[in-house]
Amino acid sequence: MTTYLLRRIFWMIPVLLLVAFITFTMMHQAPGGPWDRDPSRRQVDAATQEALNKKFGLDKPLYINLEGGNPFDSQFFNYIGSAVQGDLGPSYRQRGRDVQDVLFEPPKGKAIWDSRFGYSMRLGLLALILAAVAGIPLGILAALKRNSVFDYSALFVSTIGISVPSFVLAIFLIIVLAGQLNLLKIIQRDWSNPAAWSVPAIVLGFGTFAYITRLTRNSMLEVMGQDYVRTAKAKGLGGRVIITRHMLRNALIPVMTIMGPALAGLITGSFIIETMFGFPGSGREYVTAISNRDYSMIMGTTLIYALLIVLANLTVDIMYGFLDPRIKVK
Repeated sequence: MTTYLLRRIFWMIPVLLLVAFITFTMMHQAPGGPWDRDPSRRQVDAATQEALNKKFGLDKPLYINLEGGNPFDSQFFNYIGSAVQGDLGPSYRQRGRDVQDVLFEPPKGKAIWDSRFGYSMRLGLLALILAAVAGIPLGILAALKRNSVFDYSALFVSTIGISVPSFVLAIFLIIVLAGQLNLLKIIQRDWSNPAAWSVPAIVLGFGTFAYITRLTRNSMLEVMGQDYVRTAKAKGLGGRVIITRHMLRNALIPVMTIMGPALAGLITGSFIIETMFGFPGSGREYVTAISNRDYSMIMGTTLIYALLIVLANLTVDIMYGFLDPRIKVK
């Protein structure tokens, strides 16, 4: 197990480097720069822009320095070197603030979960809880009532959840709940009210709910045909005992193993939802950084999200061995 973990951890390094390289390349291929309001209109004069580029190292080559000296004295490798030391760089648009401050520093007098990253983490966790609490029982009941009206209804709802993009569902709920029924505000000003989180969490977690429902149903149907289930029925065990003690434990293994990546996916995939609802999370800040060409903010947020995903995948691989003794790491 130790060798396996070390190998997986070492594999995270090239994955993160590849993510950083692709992000860096796409970022610099986009027109404009951090000192522009938009690609066609400059915010500062040429002399000031040159001084700012020199101050933040944007005057150096992008990848390899071919002008003599250290060939790795470039924008990409300098940023990677700083990121390895825990410094994600300064925000070019929010003067005097580093990327870590923007993402992880809460308002004065509040806890870390009131920071932008804390808000996104809480929203993703709430969406995952709602998806699991609704999806797992629905999938179990759909499998137990196979080919019934309930089963077809569950499949219909889960198909909608998988097919309809989250931003389309968000627009629909905004029009119905805010525009016609006037049950909620389109843009919330006070996110301390738990009720304000309900609609963004439902929209964000609806696709995961649909996936969990279908996965639970399929896993239950597969387990129901196993020999040990038929043996338990032949012994005269009650249906509830067979379901809880014999079927659920094995049927929920695939569901439990997707929870880590699902949470990471909900946190990293909340960009559009946070922007549409004016949610004060890191996803909304990420979208703003892209439009402002805030290079350090883009790179730092991307690396944090990539690290979350690879850690979630590593956690799932480790959990397999504990959830199912048949699975051995060799």
